Amino acid sequence: MIHAIEKNGGGSALKPKKTKKNRVLHIIPQMMLDAVCVYLAYFLAMVLRLSDVNVSTLERLIYMEAFGRIMPLFVLLCLAIFVLFKFYRTIWEFAGSSEMMQIVAGGTLACGIGTGVSWAILQQSRFPISVYVAGWLLTLAFIGSVRMSYRLIRRVRRRNLHRDGERQLRVMVIGAGEMGSMVIKEMKSAPESVQIPVCAIDDDRSKKGTRINGVKVVGTRESIPRMAARYDVDQIILAIPSARNSDKRAIIDICSRTGCQLKTVPALYEILEGNEHVVIRDVDIVDLLGRDEITLNTEEISSYLHGKTVLVTGGGGSIGSELCRQIALFRPHKLLVFDIYENNAYDLQQELHRKYPWLDFEVLIGSVRDRSRLSHVFEAYHPEVVFHAAAHKHVPLMELSPGEAVKNNVFGTWNVATCADQYGVRRMVLISTDKAVNPTNIMGATKRICELIIQYYSRHSKTEYVAVRFGNVLGSSGSVIPLFKRQIEAGGPVTVTHPDIIRYFMTIPEAAQLVIQAGGMAKGGEIFILDMGKPVKILDLAEKLIQLSGYEPYKDIDITFTGLRPGEKLYEELLLDCEGGCEKTAHELIYIGSPTPVDEDVFLCGLAELRECAGVDNRHMMEVVHRLVPTYTGHAEKSDLLARASAEQEENKEKNAEASEKS
Repeated sequence: MIHAIEKNGGGSALKPKKTKKNRVLHIIPQMMLDAVCVYLAYFLAMVLRLSDVNVSTLERLIYMEAFGRIMPLFVLLCLAIFVLFKFYRTIWEFAGSSEMMQIVAGGTLACGIGTGVSWAILQQSRFPISVYVAGWLLTLAFIGSVRMSYRLIRRVRRRNLHRDGERQLRVMVIGAGEMGSMVIKEMKSAPESVQIPVCAIDDDRSKKGTRINGVKVVGTRESIPRMAARYDVDQIILAIPSARNSDKRAIIDICSRTGCQLKTVPALYEILEGNEHVVIRDVDIVDLLGRDEITLNTEEISSYLHGKTVLVTGGGGSIGSELCRQIALFRPHKLLVFDIYENNAYDLQQELHRKYPWLDFEVLIGSVRDRSRLSHVFEAYHPEVVFHAAAHKHVPLMELSPGEAVKNNVFGTWNVATCADQYGVRRMVLISTDKAVNPTNIMGATKRICELIIQYYSRHSKTEYVAVRFGNVLGSSGSVIPLFKRQIEAGGPVTVTHPDIIRYFMTIPEAAQLVIQAGGMAKGGEIFILDMGKPVKILDLAEKLIQLSGYEPYKDIDITFTGLRPGEKLYEELLLDCEGGCEKTAHELIYIGSPTPVDEDVFLCGLAELRECAGVDNRHMMEVVHRLVPTYTGHAEKSDLLARASAEQEENKEKNAEASEKS
């Protein structure tokens, strides 16, 4: 059976396991009841047959005497068949069509064998055929009725219990297909359910007025607000896992205006294989913003990943860990997960062991800033493909620690790229960001330098170096979605930096899949740009997330504006002016930006100078970053802030020194 449960909504407690003795005590009453059903069925069949006026008194006596002799054996044979068909291992509270077929098959076989045995034993006093036929039909009816009555009684008791205890939720189910039918069935039968399906919605107009498991289909998506009000709906469940994401977004948008709590049944591939539960979870903003499923050129990807040793730096992070999951599907020879944060790495290690038992992988702890550690890894494992996802990416935090952004992002990338060249890596893919375009923050500026490093090495190495540039990913560490969720759970307010701020978004799996696909297209030196779709207004995102949580923006949950954070832009760009237009690729969501000319001598000198002053003289460091990235517009203001901070620090030192001398 399939039970409707909620990912974050509790569920019934596990019942204690029954001992063998308890199971026997539980089975004996059922067997006794089945024995009564079989005996009574054939007794009534005999009575009906003998009530015929054409049957003599002597015949009645002969038949009843034979009935008394044969029925104990008949009943025992039936019970033995019922045991064989596992009648007493079924939880009849959740019985359905498959259990009814079990009754029909087991009951028919039992009656058939019993009929054959009785005919062989009775010889001269065999019952009329009509007795066996009527007895068979009555046996099926009695046994089935007993089990269905048990289910009905339990359901009525449960309904009464919920009426006396907690308030039941009136539910609208969207989707009158197979999944919708399963969800409705489970809401009616699951013992822990406090949900009552009151109506269903389906875009197939021919289904309007029909019933699905007793629930009426009342209209199409256009009628959702009206029907939600008419049926006093508390909760809406989307049971349309196979629908296109564009259709889901449109339906969720309609539902979010009803004020009802929204939940969804995910696609079958999201349900763990072998799990016998329909998982009902909250509708997430990912459901609203996610695009239709991406089509990948698996042959192209497989050719450079299958059977290869693949290294993922930053493998424990949001993008890095998803890259590892996607790469595992292409069965590499060995997967190397390299990360400085052992907690994230450990969690991923356990997940990979559980989900991909065939995968040969190693989890290695280390920093990309440590050149000797990287050299040891490359020398020991000789990776053929490298995905470089290790980076400091949090914009406001990097504004406060710009030297760390430079050391980790710039020189971490330089170390990985150098090792890739030195140890003959076939292909290296850098994970870049839209913040590298005309950056207003140090994080974006460092990622732009990383892109320049990749393009430099692509001209001087046999390794194919490429970068993939994309925007924000939904649900990643440090993104606005987890922050908004925590604020909503706390009762608000939800904080938005600016009412007009917009961002590009894609899901983590989508970004990882496109990165892997872009890696398969690499020839060397390209900056691949992912099609991020339409930009999303962060204010709209906050309002939608509040609505999806069952609240009304500005009434139940307030939204406040905090102002742009240091280094933050109102909008992000994906292409530099000097890169011109994008060149199309074979994949509709992947483009190539034209490489920008760079004076290599000036670039290398700048990197050497940057290495000397990073974390030592941050004001000088910001000036060098600006020389390397002329489009970086936040350097002047940042330099002034650093200069004032440095002056204040020196002044405090002098005051402390004077105070020490006086004391």
